[in-house]
Amino acid sequence: MSKEEIIPEASNHAAPIGEVPDAAAGVPVYKGWRNPEVLLIVMAAAMPLSFSTWMALLNNFSIEMADFTGREIGILQSLREIPGFLAFTAIFVLLVLREQTFALLSLLVLGIGVAISGYFPTVIGLYCTTVLMSIGFHYFETMQQALSLQWVKKERTAMVMGKQLSAKSISSLVMFGVVWLMLEIFDVDYRYVYLFGGALTVIAAVFVWGAFPKFSDAHPQTKKLILRKRYWLYYALTFMSGARRQIFTVFAGFLMVEKFGYDAATITLLYLLNHAINMFLAPKIGKLIGKWGERRALTFEYIGLFIVFVSYAFVDNHVVAGGLYVIDHLFFAMAIAIKTYFQKIADPADISSTAGVSFTINHIAAVFIPAAFGLLWLFSPSAVFLAGAAMAAVSLVLALNVPHDPEPGNEVVRGYKSPHAVPA
Repeated sequence: MSKEEIIPEASNHAAPIGEVPDAAAGVPVYKGWRNPEVLLIVMAAAMPLSFSTWMALLNNFSIEMADFTGREIGILQSLREIPGFLAFTAIFVLLVLREQTFALLSLLVLGIGVAISGYFPTVIGLYCTTVLMSIGFHYFETMQQALSLQWVKKERTAMVMGKQLSAKSISSLVMFGVVWLMLEIFDVDYRYVYLFGGALTVIAAVFVWGAFPKFSDAHPQTKKLILRKRYWLYYALTFMSGARRQIFTVFAGFLMVEKFGYDAATITLLYLLNHAINMFLAPKIGKLIGKWGERRALTFEYIGLFIVFVSYAFVDNHVVAGGLYVIDHLFFAMAIAIKTYFQKIADPADISSTAGVSFTINHIAAVFIPAAFGLLWLFSPSAVFLAGAAMAAVSLVLALNVPHDPEPGNEVVRGYKSPHAVPA
């Protein structure tokens, strides 16, 4: 390995971009752009090239080409979440693959799944391609989170994750613009739009594979499944986040199409606006979380989401509905606080294992909520969003149990905590 890549003693403290840390302190020296933080940002940007294409087309493609109703879209979204529910199996894959390699292979699977989606415009075809795409997506997100918490200093994590969100937004912004042009200006068939977006992620993954060295970790990771009592509040916050997120991911977009008649091009413009705003605000939100602390950030998020979901239930104006959709999307950046809360209380050796377990917990509700609420939708769309408001209220109660200064031994305000601090 060349000196310009890594100077040996490895650590989970990734060098700030553009800086050369002290090698004597046990931190690797990285020169130029080939460092862990840049790798994380580039991988973050590669994922939406295909996933944003899939999101932009899904509702219209499923309704126009496969005659989906709320029932079918609910089943599809439940199937999409099954790989997320099984994310704990990542720890077994890590017995034979490194996290970095696994992340890039997952990107390839995601890209391939999206690329072939347009060639199967049937109910069963969409179910199958969605599951394939989702396997790549959820394993990638699991590894991206694990690598971020291992490679980046605690005091920089919120900011770096904000930069990753910004990179995702820039990439999404470009892709939504391209999708809009392909549909509205050039009248490209759905199948070729899917193929184009998926192929871009595949190309990006191959580029990253060859362009970056393999980075080391300071803390050997636990190669088995673990559930620790002192992480209980993190698990609870993660579970509620997964349940609540489904209301936005599945039903908010479907509301725009079914109730307000948004076409594929208009939905794409709405996504463009979301990501244009997030591109600038996500890094600032990351810095704000670092300044406010996790408790205050999460409290702000859940109060805001409660108001948004109640508003969804009764909105009758398509412009107001679109505004709620943008505000709803913006709150997602605040969820960084759940991850930085875990990083502050965790044993460093637990990060990879817990990343997989947390994604499974996040998707427990996600497996049944889309299908169950899809049936509820047939009777009362408003009830679906009022249930989301109730979830936000429960999350708010949990957030108020996060200490102002979380650390091992001080994981919660009330309830079980570790009787002794765990060495970092």
